[in-house]
Amino acid sequence: MLDVLGLEPDDERVYRALLGQPDCPAALLADLLDAPQTPVDRALGRLVEWGLAIRSADDRFTAAPPAMALGALIGQRRDGLRRAEQALVTFAEEHRAAMTGSSISDLIEVVTGVDAIRHRFLQVQQAARTQVRSFITAPFVAVRPDENSAEPMAIGRGVHFRAVLDRAVLAEPGIIADAAESLRNGVQLRVADQLPMKLVLADAELGLVPLAVTPAGEPGAVLLHRSGLLDALDALFETVWRTAHPLELPGAGGESEPAVELAAEGPTDLDRKILALLLAGLTDPTAAAQLGLSPRTLHRRLRHLMDLAGVRTRMQLGGHAVRHGWVAPG
Repeated sequence: MLDVLGLEPDDERVYRALLGQPDCPAALLADLLDAPQTPVDRALGRLVEWGLAIRSADDRFTAAPPAMALGALIGQRRDGLRRAEQALVTFAEEHRAAMTGSSISDLIEVVTGVDAIRHRFLQVQQAARTQVRSFITAPFVAVRPDENSAEPMAIGRGVHFRAVLDRAVLAEPGIIADAAESLRNGVQLRVADQLPMKLVLADAELGLVPLAVTPAGEPGAVLLHRSGLLDALDALFETVWRTAHPLELPGAGGESEPAVELAAEGPTDLDRKILALLLAGLTDPTAAAQLGLSPRTLHRRLRHLMDLAGVRTRMQLGGHAVRHGWVAPG
């Protein structure tokens, strides 16, 4: 657990034992841990050096208060990360200046194979400082949306995510639950009728564009550095984003049929999900399957919503839903 602060496993074991045994000699500590004396002595020496333990004149050891000792280490690590971020900005500027006169081969890197594409996909997001934008299409070749471990880490450091989903992606198993989780984390999602490609952009510096499978059967991709081509992809994303339909899914995940109840006063979270998916272009069977409902239950809820809205057709229901804030406007 404390390896992120630079401590070794033996250091952490000894420190944790020492927390419950103040003023403890090294020999007793080794007995309590059922460990050889030599590695315990080494760990105690490191803990004293790190300020995590205090040695008395008679060679007894006491753990320093965690809030003070570990807090100081965490503060040092944060300071180090801030300095690293500042260095990153400097290096990025130097790299951009160097790339200005680079050849085409320096601006475009060909990536081949699922593992290599997955690695670059995560790296591109890790390199982002302000925003990550993406086109998401099926099938998922290297990384499924629920396997994107770089996204929550980037969000945690303040990176803003926007993604456009190809309408066909919404029929993929589990995708609605994944989308709801992303929305809860602050990701903005929109849906387009059809996307021209898969795409990931990090700020205006990097872009990853998957290619068709090679004759040998391996998927490929190109990693683009800042260039006129990357600027064109930047403009393409923004154009598609402006015309795509916002996807909003109230609540978290699907609801089971036994919990379905009709509310007299207005739409429930499940109703809003149904409307959002149908307005995004899903068919009734697909929307029902994604939400864990039978088609009959979905139709019953739609009939109830039409009664609430005082309309006769689904088109009228969609207009009413947008005007009255039941779903996000397109």
